[in-house]
Amino acid sequence: MTLLIRAGALTHYLEVCQRLGVDPVPLLADVGLSKAQLQHAEHRLCGEAAVRLLENSAAASGCQTFGLNMAVARQLSDLGAVSLLLCHQRSLRDALQVLLHYRHLMNDSVAIHLDEEGGKAIIRQDVLTRAAMPSRQANELAMGVLFRLCATLLGKHWRPYSVHFSHPAPANLQLHRRLFGCELVFGSHFNGIVCPDGNLELSGGQADPAMARNAQRYVVPLQQDGGPLLVDAVRKAIRLWLPAGRATIEHIAQLQGMNVRTLQRRLDDQGHVFSGLIGEARRDLVLRYLGNSNYPLQRIAVLLGFSVPTSFTRWFISQFGMPPASWRKKNGRLLAQLP
Repeated sequence: MTLLIRAGALTHYLEVCQRLGVDPVPLLADVGLSKAQLQHAEHRLCGEAAVRLLENSAAASGCQTFGLNMAVARQLSDLGAVSLLLCHQRSLRDALQVLLHYRHLMNDSVAIHLDEEGGKAIIRQDVLTRAAMPSRQANELAMGVLFRLCATLLGKHWRPYSVHFSHPAPANLQLHRRLFGCELVFGSHFNGIVCPDGNLELSGGQADPAMARNAQRYVVPLQQDGGPLLVDAVRKAIRLWLPAGRATIEHIAQLQGMNVRTLQRRLDDQGHVFSGLIGEARRDLVLRYLGNSNYPLQRIAVLLGFSVPTSFTRWFISQFGMPPASWRKKNGRLLAQLP
């Protein structure tokens, strides 16, 4: 199943190209897109094509913060019909739940999950693609949009502790510091925002229950057009929770609002088993992690949900026919091209 995004997700792409002196036409053509497609916000585009477009545009312009430059100008209204619901929620927590529930109306390629621990809230976000490919720009665009959404909803009450990125830091952090205004953590094991859990219960004061009900009546028919298949939701949840060691069938079933037996049955109906999806995620992610020279093998084992490194080594040998250290040495040049 192709992961789709609204063309509105690429709002301001043409403006950033113009500002940086880059011709967008050949860049768009290289990934099968056109300027005309970007002019209709509700038009559906291939998510992987959009990810490649942003990476290619950053390379062509020499701008390591291409995606973040797009995020700086984004407004709440750029999220489309769902923005009507978001701005009238009683709290940030409610707004995030709306974002989670209707995410397929905006971007199938972005997975979001909320976790709370030790007085902190962690809003995790990741850009997912079928094939391993660089996604720094798409991740930074998504993180910038999420951060600005929270800031718009809470105003002066929005006080995040830190913003995390799984990729290395760019050479110049000026734009990151100006946009986020808090601690920046690069090379992290997740992409996301850490804030006080009390922020989740706050509101910017613009909530209107009557307007929220009206917006709900408008958005629900769009929801009925069909959301993502269960297997895609499970894939996203697995990738988010592997590093925390919580990509278990019990936890994932709970996130989907069902018991383990129901999840197993519904996956079986679609021709999948949970253990197979775990293996699929690990095979994809391990290549990305091995391509990052800053990741020691012990850390990669943790990121893939293995409690001990020896279990990771045994699994890797069963999949690739050699230990991970040997594979990394043999395929270093190829792996360096992956995020």
